[in-house]
Amino acid sequence: MAKAVVDKDTCIGCEACVGTCPVEAISMVDGKAEVDETCIECGSCVPVCPVEAITQ
Repeated sequence: MAKAVVDKDTCIGCEACVGTCPVEAISMVDGKAEVDETCIECGSCVPVCPVEAITQ
């Protein structure tokens, strides 16, 4: 696996992924989700995104 990547054009800023991340690697920046370097590549954020903006 690889670090999660957020498509900023697709992200709707719902924050569903923020609460799902076990290491708090996702934060909101300018209304969009952003994954930082602490991502452990677990993939828990991918299926919770309602618009499929997160890939791995």
